Amino acid sequence: MIRFTTAGESHGRALIAVLEGLPAGLAVDAESINRELARRQQGYGRGGRMKIEQDKAEILSGVRHGQTIGSPVALMIENKDWANWQDVMSVEELEHAPEKSRRIARPRPGHADLAGGQKYNRRDLRDVLERASARETAARVSCGAIAKLLLAEFGIEIRSHVVQLGGVPDEPLEINWNAISNIPDDAPLRCADAEAQGRMIDLVDEARRAGDTLGGVFEVVTRGLVPGLGSHTAWDAKLDGRLAQSVMSIPAVKAVAIGAGVEASSLPGSQVHDEISYDEAQRSFARRTNNAGGLEGGITNGEEVRVRGFMKPISTLRRALRSVDIDTKEEQSAAFERSDVTAVPAAGVIGESMVALTLAAAMSEKLGGDSLEEMRRNYESYLEQLRSF
Repeated sequence: MIRFTTAGESHGRALIAVLEGLPAGLAVDAESINRELARRQQGYGRGGRMKIEQDKAEILSGVRHGQTIGSPVALMIENKDWANWQDVMSVEELEHAPEKSRRIARPRPGHADLAGGQKYNRRDLRDVLERASARETAARVSCGAIAKLLLAEFGIEIRSHVVQLGGVPDEPLEINWNAISNIPDDAPLRCADAEAQGRMIDLVDEARRAGDTLGGVFEVVTRGLVPGLGSHTAWDAKLDGRLAQSVMSIPAVKAVAIGAGVEASSLPGSQVHDEISYDEAQRSFARRTNNAGGLEGGITNGEEVRVRGFMKPISTLRRALRSVDIDTKEEQSAAFERSDVTAVPAAGVIGESMVALTLAAAMSEKLGGDSLEEMRRNYESYLEQLRSF
C-alpha cells in the first residue's frame, strides 16, 4: 500500500514527509523532487514568502545509490525563514519573554483558526494556523514527485492548468492534452489561452491594489492509464471517490468535479454518456467522448482522467475582514499574515501530486510487486489480458 504522511508547521524548523509502499528499484533523485517544488512556488499573484523559501528536499532514508530499497522514504524540507521564527515557534516554553510568541487571538474568516482553536482548546490560534497553512503542501509535493516517477515507468503523464480565475473567463476553459502540454514553464498563470490569461493577470493586479484575494479552477489531467484501476465493489475502493478526497484535501479547495462534473446533471443521458467503440488494430476499446473523465463505476476506463478543483479565495486578506477577539469578545479586524493574492496555479501543481499519489497507490494495488521489475512483469501480463478481452 502506497501511503504518505507529513509533519511540520508553516514557520517551524522544517517540513517532514514519509512515503511508504514504494517498490524497490525505482530511480529517485533530489533534483527531480526539487523541480516539482519549484513549480509549486511559481505563479502570478504569489506572495513574498516564495522568494524566501526556494524549497529544496533532502532525502533522509529509503533511497540508496539512487534507487528505492523498499523501506519508507523520508524527506525533509527546511524552512529558510526559521531563523526569524525560532522564538515564536520554540519547542521549549518561553518563560522569560512570552511576548515573543506572537500570540493570535483574532481569527481569520474562512480559515481554520477559530474552529481549530475551539476543537483543540488552544487560546493561541497560532497553534492552529501554523499547521493549517498551505505551507504543508510542499511536503505533499515532494511525495507526489516520487509518485510521478513511478507512474512514468508505465508511460503515465500528469499535467495541470488553470481553466478559470476570479470568474475569468465566464465558463471554465475546455483544453485538449496537446494544448496543455504546450503551456510554457514560465507561463504566469499556467493557462493555455493567452487572451484569457492576460485578463486574469489584470484581475490579479486589481485585487492586489484592493487588498483582496481571488480563487479559481484548476484541472489535473492524466493520460496513459490502463482500464481497471480502482473498483466498483466497495464504496471506499471507488477511485473517483478517492481522487475527489485527495483533491478536496488541498487547502481552500471547496469542490471537485470529474469529467463533465456538475454540467452533466443538467443534460439528458444521450448527451452525457460516452459511446463505446473498438479499435481492431490496437485490440482495445475506446470512448468517442470523455464526459466521464476517464472513470466509470469507480474504475478507470483507459481514457484521460480529468479532475477539477474549485479553489476559494485565500482567507488572509490585506484588507482584513471583521472578526472577534476571542479574549474580549469585541469586534476586531482579523489577523494578517503574509499572503498571496491568488495561488490557483500552485494548487494545480499540488493537485498533480495528490492525483499522482492516489493513482500510484491504485497501480500498486492492481499490480502488486515488491520490486519495480515485478511490477513491470505483472503490468505486461495485465496488458495481454486486456488485449485478449
